[in-house]
Amino acid sequence: MSECRGRGGGGGSNSSDNPEGEGGGGPKGSGSVSPAGAAASSEGRLRRGLRGASLMARRRPELLCGAVALGCALLFALKFTCSRAKDVIIPAKPPVSFFSSRSPVLDLFQGQLDSAELVRRDSEVVLLFFYAPWCGQSIAARAEIEQAASRLSDQVLFVAINCWWNQGKCRKQKHFFYFPVIHLYHRSFGPIEYKGPMSAVYIEKFVRRVMKPLLYIPSQSELLDFLSNYEPGVLGYFEFSGSPQPPGYLTFFTSALHSLKKDYLGTIRFGVITNKHLAKLVSLVHSGSVYLHRHFNTSLVFPREVMNFTAENIYKWASENQETLFRWLQPHGGKSLLLNNELKKGPALFLFIPFDPLAERHPLLDEITEVALEYNNCRGDQVVERLLQHLRRMEAPVFQSLAPELPAPLPDVQLMAASPCCNTVVLPQGPALSRTHNVCELCVNQTVGGTKPSSVSMPQCSFFEMAAALDSFYLKEQTFYHVVSGSIECSNFLTSYSPFSYYTACCRTISRGMASFTGSEQDVFTAPAITFSSLKKSCEATAPSSIPHIEENRYHFPEVGLTSTTFTGLSCRTNKTLNIYLLDSNLFWLYAERLGAPSSAPVKEFATIVDVKEESHYILDPEQALMKFTLESFIQNFSVLYSPLKRHLTGSNSAQFPSRHLITEVTTDTFWEVTLRKQDVLLLYYTKWCGFCPSLNHIFIQLARLLPEDTFTVARIDVSQNDLPWEFMVDRLPTVLFFPCNRKDLTVKYPGDLPITLPNLLRFILHHSDPASAPQDFDISPPTQECVQNEAVLQREHISHVENTMQKLRSEMSSLRRTQEKVEGRLFSARRDGHRLLRRQRALEQQHRLLRRHSQKLQALYVQKARELQELASASETPLPEHTWLKILLATMERELEGQGGAKESAPLEKAHPNHSKLPGDTPPPSTTSSTLASERKQENRTD
Repeated sequence: MSECRGRGGGGGSNSSDNPEGEGGGGPKGSGSVSPAGAAASSEGRLRRGLRGASLMARRRPELLCGAVALGCALLFALKFTCSRAKDVIIPAKPPVSFFSSRSPVLDLFQGQLDSAELVRRDSEVVLLFFYAPWCGQSIAARAEIEQAASRLSDQVLFVAINCWWNQGKCRKQKHFFYFPVIHLYHRSFGPIEYKGPMSAVYIEKFVRRVMKPLLYIPSQSELLDFLSNYEPGVLGYFEFSGSPQPPGYLTFFTSALHSLKKDYLGTIRFGVITNKHLAKLVSLVHSGSVYLHRHFNTSLVFPREVMNFTAENIYKWASENQETLFRWLQPHGGKSLLLNNELKKGPALFLFIPFDPLAERHPLLDEITEVALEYNNCRGDQVVERLLQHLRRMEAPVFQSLAPELPAPLPDVQLMAASPCCNTVVLPQGPALSRTHNVCELCVNQTVGGTKPSSVSMPQCSFFEMAAALDSFYLKEQTFYHVVSGSIECSNFLTSYSPFSYYTACCRTISRGMASFTGSEQDVFTAPAITFSSLKKSCEATAPSSIPHIEENRYHFPEVGLTSTTFTGLSCRTNKTLNIYLLDSNLFWLYAERLGAPSSAPVKEFATIVDVKEESHYILDPEQALMKFTLESFIQNFSVLYSPLKRHLTGSNSAQFPSRHLITEVTTDTFWEVTLRKQDVLLLYYTKWCGFCPSLNHIFIQLARLLPEDTFTVARIDVSQNDLPWEFMVDRLPTVLFFPCNRKDLTVKYPGDLPITLPNLLRFILHHSDPASAPQDFDISPPTQECVQNEAVLQREHISHVENTMQKLRSEMSSLRRTQEKVEGRLFSARRDGHRLLRRQRALEQQHRLLRRHSQKLQALYVQKARELQELASASETPLPEHTWLKILLATMERELEGQGGAKESAPLEKAHPNHSKLPGDTPPPSTTSSTLASERKQENRTD
C-alpha cells in the first residue's frame, strides 16, 4: 500500500546517492526526513561498519560474534520501525443477511445492484428496499416490509439491497442521504419513491395503488362512490370495443403512475370509464377525454387544443386545478415546518381518527366528508346535495345488517320523513353524554289506532300542534330511556293540551356501530353512523330527575334547535373559515396529547381548533363522541361572533409539586383553587428564563415565614409552562398580584416602579388586606365606661383633626383656584401673543417669498447680461474683415491729411532756408515723428 509514502511526504531516492543529506528528496536543511531515506542512510552506515568490523576481525577475532549480533539487532529494529510507519486499517467485516432465509424478501446483502436490475426486468411490479444494517429505522422497517411481502409476494417481487457495503455496486452507484429508501417499479416506469409511514398497512396500500393505478368504474353507484370521495378524482373515458388499447389510454395510465411518483400520498385518484352512458353523466362524449371532478367549482375537461396530451401535462393540469375538502398530514417525526406552514394559512381544525388504509369502508371518514361538503357548499349546489344523499344512503346497508327486523317499509318511511308533522328527537343515554343515545321519531296523530310511523297519516299540521306534541313528549321523555337494543318501541301518548290529540313516538337506542334509518332521499333518523364504544367508567345510579332535559343539551346535541341549513355554506358566512386536516391517531397520537387529548383515552379520537393569529386553542370535549353532529356543533360554536367555546389551557402536572411548602407552586389546574381560598393570597409570576426572578426567592421565603399560614398564602406560577385566562395574564416579569380574602374581585397589582423588597411587600399587603378577615380566636369582653369615654375623646379629636384638615384643604383649594385663574390669564395672553406672532410670521413669510422671487429674477437678469458680455468679448477677439478694411481706409485718409499738413509747413521753411537741401540720410524732426506716432494711435483707437 502507498499510505506510508503518501504520509511521509518525501521521495524514494537512496540517501547514499543524495549529496544534500538524508532528506530523501527535500532541499538541504529543510528538516523533513522520510522513513525511506532514513532506512537507506542506516543501511550505508551499516555497510561501512561491517567493513570496519572485518578489518577488526582479522586483528581481533573475538569481537566478530558481537558485531554480527549487533547487526542483526539493528536490522530487526529497522524493520520494525518501517512497519510502524504504515497506516494500520482493519478490513470491514463481510456483510451478513439482513432478512431471514424464510423471508419472502430477496436479500442482496452484498449490494448486488446488477442482480436487482436483472430481476426487475423480469417482473411486472418490483419493490426495492435499500437499507443500511446499522440504521435503526431500517431495522424497525424490516418487520413491516416482511409483513407487506407476506401478503403480496405472489404479485409483487420484494428485493432488499444492502447499500452500505463499501465493496458493493449499490454503495458505489447510489448516493443516499438517508435510510431506508423504498423504490417501486411498474414494468419500465420508475422509480416511484415511497416516503410515507414505515407501516405495513400503508406500504401495502401504496403498493396496491402502484399495481392498480386506475380504478374501473362499471356502474352508476360506483361512479357516485368515486365522485363523493374526499379526494379529487380524474376520470378518463376510453372505448375498448374497437381496439384492445384505445388511443391515449397508455398515456392516461402513465399519468396515474406519474401522480404517485410526484405525490406519495396519492391525493388524486384516477378512474376509467368504458360505458358511454356513464361517460355522458360527467360530460364526456369522445373517447380519450379526461374529466376532473370538483365539488364546488365547475368541473373541467382536459383541453387538448391548448396542451399536449402527455402524462406530465395531465398530472400538472389536475394538480393545478384540483379541489380538496381536507388534507391528510403525515409528519415524519423530525424537525419540520409542516404544521407551522399549515397554521399560517388560518384557523385549522385537526381531526385525529384511527385510520386503516386497507379497509373498504370508513364510516367516520364518510361523516367527516359529509361535514366538509356541507360546510363548503356555499351556493347550495344540486350536485353536492346529490352526493350528500349518496353518502347518507351508504349508511343504510350497514344498519340493515345489524337490525334486520326493521319493520317500517321504505316508501312509508320516506313519506313520514318528508311529512312536516314529524320531528326527530335525540335523548342522551344517562346523565352525561355517552357514545350511545336514543333516537325518537315523534309524529302528530289524531287517532289512537296508529302505533307505527308508517301508519301516521296526516297531510297537514300546524306549528302549534307540533309544539304541543314536543312539550308533552318532554314531560314523559324519561319513559324512553332504554338499554342498547336492536328493536324499535313505539307508543301512543295523549297530548297535554287536548284530550282528542295523540302523538306517536318510535324510539330506538343506537350506538357507534349502527347507522340511522335512511331512505333513498331523506333520513328517518338524522343521527349519523357511529361506531360502538363502551363508556369510560360505569355510570352511577341517579334519580330520574337528574337526567338533563332535552332543551338544556343543545351543545351536546346540535340537532336540537339547529337545522342543517344553518350549517350549510357556513365557511362563506364567517370570517373564521377553517382548514380541515386529518391525522392518523394510530401513528400520531403524541401530537394529539400535546394539543390537549387525554393520554389514556379508550378510543383515539380527538378534535381541536388552533388559531395562531388569535392565539386561541379549543378542543372538543373528550367525553363527547366524535361524530357528525358534535363536529358540526363544534364548528358552529367557533364560527359565531362571541364564541361560547372556552380556550384550552395547558399547564404543568400539579402532582410533581409538594402539597406542603412555604411557597405554593400554582399550575393551570390549581390556579382557581389557590387564588379563591378564604385567605389573602400573594401570587408571583415568574419564568425560568427570567434572570431577575430568582433574586426574589429569598424575599418571598422570608415573607412566607413571617406571615401566618392559616390566614395568608404565598404562591408563585411559571407562566411559561402554565396558561391562564386572558384577564390574569401579565406583560412583564416578575409581576406580583394580591388577592384579598373577602374581596377577590378587587385584585391589586404591585406597583411596577416600587422596588420589590420585604418592607415594601409588607406595607403593600397591610394596606390592601382586609382587617376583618383576620380570625378572632379569643372572646371579646364588653367595653367599660372609661374605655367608652376614651373612645369618645379620641373620636372628637379625630373629628377636629379631620375638620382642620378639611379647612386646610379648602384654603389650599382656594389658593389653587387663584393660581389657576392667574395661569389661565397668562395662558390667554400667551395665546394672544402666539396669534400675533403667527400673523407676523405669515407676513414675514410672504415678504420672504416676494424677495426670493425678486432675487430669482435678478439672478436670471444677471445670467443674461453675463451671457451678452461673453458674446461681446468673443466678438472683439475675432474682428471681421469689414473692420480691417475700414481700419486701413482710415489710416490711409489720416496719412493723406498729415501729408497735406506737412507740405504746408515745409513750404515756409524752404522759403526761410533756401540754401539748405535735405539729404537722403537725414531724420525727420522730432515734432514730426511725435505727430506721426500720435496719429497712428488715434487710428488704432478709432479702429477699436
